[in-house]
Amino acid sequence: MTDRSRTSRTPSVVDRLAAATHGSVPFSVEFSPPRDQAGEDRLWRTVRAFEQMHPAFVSMTYGAGGSTRDRTVRVTGDLADSTTLVPVAHLTAVGHSVAELRSMVGAYADRGIANILVLRGDPPGDPLGPWEKHPDGVEYAEDLVRLVKDLGDFHVGVASFPGGHHRSPSLDDDTRFLVGKLRAGADYSITQMFWDVEDYLRLRDRVSAFDPEQGAKPIIPEIMPITSMRSIDRAVELSGSELPAAVRARLAAAAGTGEEDRAAVRAVGIELATEMGERLIAEGAPGLHFITLNFAKATSEVVANLGLARPAPAMTGSATGVESA
Repeated sequence: MTDRSRTSRTPSVVDRLAAATHGSVPFSVEFSPPRDQAGEDRLWRTVRAFEQMHPAFVSMTYGAGGSTRDRTVRVTGDLADSTTLVPVAHLTAVGHSVAELRSMVGAYADRGIANILVLRGDPPGDPLGPWEKHPDGVEYAEDLVRLVKDLGDFHVGVASFPGGHHRSPSLDDDTRFLVGKLRAGADYSITQMFWDVEDYLRLRDRVSAFDPEQGAKPIIPEIMPITSMRSIDRAVELSGSELPAAVRARLAAAAGTGEEDRAAVRAVGIELATEMGERLIAEGAPGLHFITLNFAKATSEVVANLGLARPAPAMTGSATGVESA
């Protein structure tokens, strides 16, 4: 039986953003379901490291086509049960029937998870390949927002794309699609990773111009601290986004002409993420969301550079039960 009382008491992402003390900017982090026990051990060391820095919330990604479905539900539930963190569960439409999606939402609710990030999702195998609707599923993320909102008192977020989604015919269409998701009941959006702050600012302006009411909802910028050329090349390939020429040149100069100088690339990556964070904060971003790849060190350095770690907020807590890293 679904425990609606637990989810109704869970603070929303918007609540946590608003709870930030005057003059401070909250941060949040993204984790991924581990593939094996060693990965799970590393994830929990990372979780405990971030728990000491008190992020506004943490999100847990969801494998393409539901490939990590059971592990995602279990680990996200464990975050809710055994940490002081506020978890946000990802939910994707790709490869799932409406009945399966309803079951997933119920499974999250049973673990006390009320915050869900709704995504259409990428096709398994080739993220940039043709997107095919499940015969008994939903076509668009907007439809999935409505489904989740109809199932209970859930706090829903969606994705936004500073440079436009690669499937959108134009930026105007992309803006219209995002506003449709917000009008369907989403409370906020988290952007895809990007590397030009101007793209984020233009996105924010487009949404506000299209629908001022929806434009008032938080658009949380996502940052990935770059630690190697391989990691950034893979991220660009999977996302369908582009790395600005100036950023690539800066990283390439650090990498050198022979074997990649990983330490130098990493140092430049931390500088880039810090510079982006400083500009976004100055431009009034509601928070900063970091892709961690289940490692704490790079993101924690950027958070420290920006002075974002803060005292624990007042909230009803849960037991810890796992030693901190």
